[in-house]
Formats: sequence, C-alpha cells, structure tokens
Amino acid sequence: MSEAVICQQDARGVVRLTLNQPASFNALGEEMLTALQAGVDRVAADEGARVVVIAAAGKAFCPGHNLREMVARPELSYYQALFTQCSRLMLSLIKLPVPVIARVHGIATAAGCQLVAQCDLAVAATEARFAVSGVNYGLFCGTPSVPLLRNMGSKQAMEMLLTGDFISAEQALARGLVNRVVAAEQLDTEVEQLVASILAKPRTAIALGKELFYRQREMGIEAAYQLASQTMAVNMMDSCAQEGFTAFTEKRAPAWKS
Repeated sequence: MSEAVICQQDARGVVRLTLNQPASFNALGEEMLTALQAGVDRVAADEGARVVVIAAAGKAFCPGHNLREMVARPELSYYQALFTQCSRLMLSLIKLPVPVIARVHGIATAAGCQLVAQCDLAVAATEARFAVSGVNYGLFCGTPSVPLLRNMGSKQAMEMLLTGDFISAEQALARGLVNRVVAAEQLDTEVEQLVASILAKPRTAIALGKELFYRQREMGIEAAYQLASQTMAVNMMDSCAQEGFTAFTEKRAPAWKS
C-alpha cells in the first residue's frame, strides 16, 4: 500500500508533504491525519528545514474528513478523539518555525478548506474551489470556522459556514483565503517564487516573526505591541540582523549563514 503522505526534502531545506490517497480525494481519515502529523513533527525537529509545501496527488486537494469512517463509528468518544487529532495537526502548523504553503488544486472542502486556511500561505489553481460544506449534511463546520474567521471577514466566513456553498479561486483570493491564483500549469512555478523569496531571508528572523504573528493576533493591542517590541529587540541581537543592517550601511548584499 502506498504511503498516505509522501515526504520529500531537497538540498535547500524545502519539504514537500504530498497527500497521497487520490482514491478518496485525499480525505483526512485517521491514517492520513496520523501520517501528516508525523511529517509535520519531523519538520519541527529538523533545523535544516526552511519551508513546507503541502500538496496533493490526484484530482483534488482534500475534501475534509473521511465520512465513511465517521459514519461507521457513531460514538461520541470517537468523534471527540478525531476532532482533537485534527485540531492538534492544525495547531502544529502554526507552531512550526518555518512557513507552510498550501498548493491547492481541485476542491478543498470542510477540513480540507480548514487545512488551506491554517497554512501560512496558499497558492491556488484557477479551477480550485473551496467550501465548508458540513452544514449541507447537518454538521456545522465548527473547527474549520476557527482559521476561516482568522483569514477573512466575519460575514464572508459566516456565509460560507451557513450555506455550505462553493466559492471560486478568485473569490477565495478576494476574501483573503489564498494569496495567489494561477493557471494549473503555473502552480508549481508560482509556489517556487514564494519559496525562493522566503529562502532568501534568514531562518531565525522568519521563525521569530511567525511566532510573533500568531501570538499577537490573539492579544489586545497594548500587549501585542509589548510582545512585538521585545521580539524585535531579540531579533536585532541575532547575528543575521546585525549582518543585514551592516550590509545595508555598507551598501552590499548581506552574507547570511542561515
């Protein structure tokens, strides 16, 4: 049996996690969630990792949870464990010290749309479509609502959650769910442009900045400024920042070690 998630890492430290169960359109069943969590955990422990790209094999990115598995286990304890497992995965993406980019084609629905929303960045093919469609089957997409509300305006998020209707890639771009939309054949090229831009910056600064970004979002403005000020002071003491600013004053390109 093929791996549920294929993990590949190149010499630059770019890790590609490919959802690899196309027969189920890469549904987030127990096996898929476990495999994806393992891949994320490996990245978290790897100081050589610089960027993560989450992609998918087959015709779709991800339709959400595996409904066949869910219907087969009508037990509260099972559902609690399943949604807790998925939430742990989503939080793990935030806690990674490196950026995570979703490479989206086909459909991304329910927890699949949640996965896109939880990634730091997202590039979508023109034909990609997004929905949080649980309500169509009597289940309000509660956990997908968490990152969805943190990506787009509340009325736009609520419309998706209440109707379960699909939105196009262009609508997702306008609402802030994805960063870029390109033709399918340009998807890898566009992702690579983002990757290259990130790789040109020091890993330390990216890691500090990502942690600050998500922590301050949940704070009041005074506490956010306090945390941001402290983070920037620590960042300035790092050798990468010292080299960067010295290079600027000397009118040369910085020579970063990381």
